[in-house]
Amino acid sequence: MNKVIIFAENFEGVFKKATFEAVSYGSRIVEQMGGGEVIAISLGEVADEELKSLGAYGATRVISLHNEAFNSLDAKIYAKTIADNVKKENAGLIIFTDSNASKAVAPRVAVRLHAGMVFGAYGLPSNLSPFTIPKKVFYGKAFTEVVIQSEVKVISLSQNSFGVVENKKDIVVENIDHTVDTDQIKTKILSVEKSTGKILLTDAEIVVSGGRGMKGPDKWKPLEDLAETLGAGLACTRPVSDEGWRPHTEHVGQTGKIIAPNLYFAFGISGAIQHLAGVSSSKVIVAVNTDKDAPIFSAADYGVVGDAATVLIGLNDALKKFKSEN
Repeated sequence: MNKVIIFAENFEGVFKKATFEAVSYGSRIVEQMGGGEVIAISLGEVADEELKSLGAYGATRVISLHNEAFNSLDAKIYAKTIADNVKKENAGLIIFTDSNASKAVAPRVAVRLHAGMVFGAYGLPSNLSPFTIPKKVFYGKAFTEVVIQSEVKVISLSQNSFGVVENKKDIVVENIDHTVDTDQIKTKILSVEKSTGKILLTDAEIVVSGGRGMKGPDKWKPLEDLAETLGAGLACTRPVSDEGWRPHTEHVGQTGKIIAPNLYFAFGISGAIQHLAGVSSSKVIVAVNTDKDAPIFSAADYGVVGDAATVLIGLNDALKKFKSEN
């Protein structure tokens, strides 16, 4: 039987959209294969009802492994646990989400399984024999196809590249007390500090971002107002954070956070390739810039040639009016 394993990453016991997307993706690949089993592996404490939610997107079984050692978020422990279960299930394909945790874990799993790996896949295999996966290259400016020739294959799926697709299946949850060699744990968490009152950029469905075209830190209030109206995350370009206009935690781009929201607003952003590398997976990009030849317009789905501050005020007023009437 064809078996596809999904690493169902949870955040404090809750699955996010990216995990459901990975399960949807794996389920579709099983259909391409002509049938098989979609198995999710979950590490840590997750309630049964949350685990069963994966069945709505095509998973037929969840292996839920429990051990306090998983709280350390040690990549080596995660990789060994996942690899051992892949071998036990004799699965041929392992799918990860494109997250920070996966960037640390997936390559280690691939090494343990002597598996070929594609990081940042954006679509279904174009061919199963040889196994051929499409991915973006050159900071999202071009596309290529990669052939994985190894018996076991590892894929990380770019966010928003496939979508969340319901495919309801009867699902079985297997809760297992997993044994971990504590001598192998090299990571120790001393404290956890959480930001409050802000939407995490990596989780945000909508992101409002500003560049140097905003003309100064004192011009950011309209951006903040729009983000609040939309329930959006607030971001900026690297020059903005380097100049101290905004905190570095809001910097998105090649050297900042890589994001993939459903909707990305770029106000006063020229569109340097380093910035586009971090936002090119957004489903829809709306750009506002006074320069009609700005590179951002080549990547945008919608563009407005105009003053960012003026457009921001008008857009926010229109959205507030719409919300009050509906």
